[in-house]
Amino acid sequence: MTPVRVLSYNVRSLRDDRDALVRVIRACRPDLICVQESPRYWKPLKQAARLAHATGTVILSGGGRIAAGPLLLGGLGVTVLEVRDRLLPKTRGLHARGFAGALVRIGDSRPFSVTSCHLSLDPAERLRQFALLPEQLKAGELGVIAGDFNEHPDGPGWQRLAEAFQDGYPTAPWGGEFTSVPDNPYQRIDAVFASPGIEVLSCGVPHDEPGVDPADLLAATDHLPVLAVLRIPDAR
Repeated sequence: MTPVRVLSYNVRSLRDDRDALVRVIRACRPDLICVQESPRYWKPLKQAARLAHATGTVILSGGGRIAAGPLLLGGLGVTVLEVRDRLLPKTRGLHARGFAGALVRIGDSRPFSVTSCHLSLDPAERLRQFALLPEQLKAGELGVIAGDFNEHPDGPGWQRLAEAFQDGYPTAPWGGEFTSVPDNPYQRIDAVFASPGIEVLSCGVPHDEPGVDPADLLAATDHLPVLAVLRIPDAR
């Protein structure tokens, strides 16, 4: 079984303290980073590339207008087998939304799907987007879905997703539960979900991760990150 560290992080278009953001990401030592709100309008690909370089990762999929904000970054040990970016149907007057997705393999692991998402603030549109997330996996595939869901765990979309996927924090709680807002966390709207067949070893806000400075968590962006350690079955 291959251990994989997945970090989900809403970076608020890199409008805050970028150095603090980079320090948090590096301290978490992720194999995969599911980014939300990567810059979309001003040189988005260049900004995504700078973030990847600063964090010692590479761009796997998404970014900018390609997926309307979500971005996937990964370490050099990640092999991309297929890109699965998707722009979602747009409701007039609301922001464009999308998924950054890829089928990947790390080391000797089985191929698995990974999706970064940032769902709508509108309840009806958000529910439709929740319903599309399982389609990021093909039949029989393992998969990880992570992001800013703009919904609480008792919401209808979240509950539907949790019926088919393991909600990381309640499955193997570690660190902090609430992800918003950093200076007074009171709600969990960011999460990492894993399909059956993937073992969730730990998941939560990395307050206790060595090297993560509480001051950096406050300065980096307006969300707290979620770090999940997962065990992916080997291909052999």
